[in-house]
Amino acid sequence: MTKKINLFANLKSDFASGLVVFLVALPLCLGIALASGAPLMSGIISGVIGGIVVGFLSKSHVSVSGPAAGLTAIILTAITDLGAFDIFLTAVFISGLIQLALGFIKAGSISNYFPTNVIEGMLAGIGIIIILKQIPHAFGYDADFEGDQSFIQSNGSNSFSSLFEIFNHIQLGALVITVVSLVILIAWDKVPFLKKLKLIPGALIAVISGIVLNEVFIMSGSSLAISNAHLVTLPVPTSFDELKAIVITPNFSGFLNPKVWIVGLTIAIVASIETLLCIEASDRMDVHKRYTDTNVELKAQGFGNLLSSLIGGLPMTSVVVRSSANNNAGAKSKMSAIIHGVLLLISVLAVPVILNKIPLATLATILILVGYKLAKPATFVHFWEKGKYQFIPFIATLVAVVTTDLLKGVLLGILISIIFILKGNLKRAYSFKKEEYVDGDIIHIDLAQEVSFLNKAAIKSTLNDVPENSKVVINAEDTVYIAHDILDLIREFKETRAVDENINVKLKGFKKAYYIDNSPDTANHVSFEHYYDVAKRVMVKKEVFKD
Repeated sequence: MTKKINLFANLKSDFASGLVVFLVALPLCLGIALASGAPLMSGIISGVIGGIVVGFLSKSHVSVSGPAAGLTAIILTAITDLGAFDIFLTAVFISGLIQLALGFIKAGSISNYFPTNVIEGMLAGIGIIIILKQIPHAFGYDADFEGDQSFIQSNGSNSFSSLFEIFNHIQLGALVITVVSLVILIAWDKVPFLKKLKLIPGALIAVISGIVLNEVFIMSGSSLAISNAHLVTLPVPTSFDELKAIVITPNFSGFLNPKVWIVGLTIAIVASIETLLCIEASDRMDVHKRYTDTNVELKAQGFGNLLSSLIGGLPMTSVVVRSSANNNAGAKSKMSAIIHGVLLLISVLAVPVILNKIPLATLATILILVGYKLAKPATFVHFWEKGKYQFIPFIATLVAVVTTDLLKGVLLGILISIIFILKGNLKRAYSFKKEEYVDGDIIHIDLAQEVSFLNKAAIKSTLNDVPENSKVVINAEDTVYIAHDILDLIREFKETRAVDENINVKLKGFKKAYYIDNSPDTANHVSFEHYYDVAKRVMVKKEVFKD
């Protein structure tokens, strides 16, 4: 049962998190536009639309949309092949139409079939990429553009070998600012009285400190002064005519070009898959365990790409880096994404000169901590303890995401998970019956003998439709195996949403090994080698309470 969202209910925390996301998104929007061979402002326009428009239309509470590094190669090739940026914008317009169609035919439901260990592997892989890519910026070596996620660099080196090149390009001023920023950010999370200042995010203090330090270095004539090459570079319009020139409209004569339709279809497919992966990951990160309607998300992304193309913006997706920064900053609702979009817009119109004083080293420090939270050692230990059938897809996804790209990594993880399922001779079909419930009913959810992650979509939908103030019995008396995805889903429902919405949940037949009422760190887990089997079905029925 989806609650109505009051966008202003948590304005204090949402404004603080929106400010943090703005600071992270600004250089990423510019860097991705630069790498895509597009006008720099096209990245900012995409970020503004992704924040304000998609943020408003989306049902996600913590995800943030904007230009994505995963599309840079596609965009660069497309602009070159099509010969003009305005023709490319027509392809973006077409991709928006296709995404709208995908939303209406409910293609977003495929995200429910992404296994949790694969999603977590993707997040950890992105975390490692962020750390590897931002360490050079932290030392003042800015040869790579902000937002790059490719393992192999244009000069032939890779993300690991590039770390050794840092020692030949260390900028001491950048290193000093990095250390100061790191101390501020850690102190803001650890020192009790600083943690209470939620309205003032540590990232903002770090950015202000970085600007002030560098200005002191410049005024004192110190060799530590950071040059413009190591600062944010936001275009500064000097007249109204220059501001108007930022807006480039599509050349709709491209509708007659088959290549434009191929590019539009490619962008729509890749952007939609990346969005669905990010939404699933964002829902996993959400401390309140709220679920996003992925079909609505595809419609929101489609409308966002339509509008972005009409005013000269890049195509967008929901993006893990911004979403993770948003969640870590304490976002409560999608208002934080909207605020970040508004701040991007203001930055273009009002304060580009001030923003151009921000050292990239400070922003790199913020992103490194975001990356660490995505790839915490505890996550590796958690999946190791779950056994090889959970750990292998997790680690394979992580390695492939780091060394190839997000889509290939996730595809490999899902493929390995499917092989494990086939290995267990999982052949029986899955069926599910959904019914409407009325007040006073007991809702029974009877689990079959074997329940795998393939059941996640149906169980998630059922739990999401449970009305407030109801009574639910989840019966596992006949169940010999439940996938960890399903266990997490039921545990999160019982401990979070059921408490928030006064839902009385009774669990029957859950063994201690299922750790529904026990910590996953202390429970005796079921061996996957013994229990990994096919999902049969989940039967849902209702029974009226009797006096």
